[in-house]
Amino acid sequence: MAKAPVKLVKSIRSYRQIHKTLGLFIVTFLIISSVTGLILGWKKNIDILQPPTREGENLNMSDWHSVQRLADVSLLAVDSLGLNASNFDRIEYRPTKGIAKVIFDTGSWEVQVDAQTLEVYSVAKRNSDWIEQIHDGSIISELFKLISMNVLGLGLLILSISGIWLWYGPRKIRKLKS
Repeated sequence: MAKAPVKLVKSIRSYRQIHKTLGLFIVTFLIISSVTGLILGWKKNIDILQPPTREGENLNMSDWHSVQRLADVSLLAVDSLGLNASNFDRIEYRPTKGIAKVIFDTGSWEVQVDAQTLEVYSVAKRNSDWIEQIHDGSIISELFKLISMNVLGLGLLILSISGIWLWYGPRKIRKLKS
């Protein structure tokens, strides 16, 4: 029976140590990212995560009101409810639905407005927005997001490579011994 090469055995031991240490270091990021990713995958299907998109009266965009009018109506809608929202994050048009979603950066509020009649269909909280901020780390800061996502991506790559070697290496040693 042949002996396994010492260099191969040492390689597996060092990869096992790297794999274990790195795994312990990034496990918290992985769990948070996995759980929030699973939740975000369901955001269009669970109303508490993101309000369902309503349908407007008219799909002809030439009949729609200006961005300014949509913004004004949305501000009135959140003001009338006494919500603390005044700065817009974005306005999302849904041409196939005939509406615009006006999303505020404060409190993750969303106002759905008919783009032609300016009727407010919905004023609701978008819980998916803050879950997304936890998911990508931007809830702490943009710098933390940049660093944590790079650490997570690089860490997963190294864990994958070392995991493959930890699976394949012992098989190679057994083959060499026999």
